[in-house]
Amino acid sequence: MACILIDGYNLIGIAHENLEKAREAVIADLRAYARLKGHSVTIVFDGWKSGGKDHSILKSRDITIVYTRLGENADMAIRNIVSSPGTSWIVVSSDREVAGYAWRKGCAAIRSEDFQIRVEDALRGTSAVNGIEERPGPEPGAARASRKGSPKKLSKKDRMMIQALRKL
Repeated sequence: MACILIDGYNLIGIAHENLEKAREAVIADLRAYARLKGHSVTIVFDGWKSGGKDHSILKSRDITIVYTRLGENADMAIRNIVSSPGTSWIVVSSDREVAGYAWRKGCAAIRSEDFQIRVEDALRGTSAVNGIEERPGPEPGAARASRKGSPKKLSKKDRMMIQALRKL
C-alpha cells in the first residue's frame, strides 16, 4: 500500500469549461483507483481565491479530500503534509518546486501526467508503460559525463521514482 498525496488542480489541468464537474470526475476516478489498488489517497485542492475561513478535510474509506483555506494554495498545504513525520508519501505534482521539496524530504515525486496514465491504465485493467522504466542506458563508447558513479546505474532519484511507480 502506498500513501499518495496529489495536487488536485495540477492533476485536473486548466482547460475545462466546468471545473467543478472535472473535479468530481477526478475524485470519482481516484476513489475507484484507491479501492482497486488499496492505496491511501489524499488530494489537495486550492482555496487560494475561493476557500473558506478554515481548511476543510473530507475523509472516506477510500480517499481524503483537503480544501485549503482562503489565501492558502495547495502547494503550501502539500509542503506542510510532507513535512510532518511518520508517512513516506508519493507526491503527485508537475510543479517543480513541490516535487523538489518532496525529494528533499525523502519522498518520491511523480509528474501528474505519469500518474494519470497509471490511474487510467489501472481502471481499464491494463499495465502502464513509463518512459523512465524504458530509458536505455548510455550508448556503448559514449563519452562519460563528469559525475561520480557507474554510468550504467540510474541515479538515486530515478531509482526512487521507478520504485514509486511500481507501487502504483
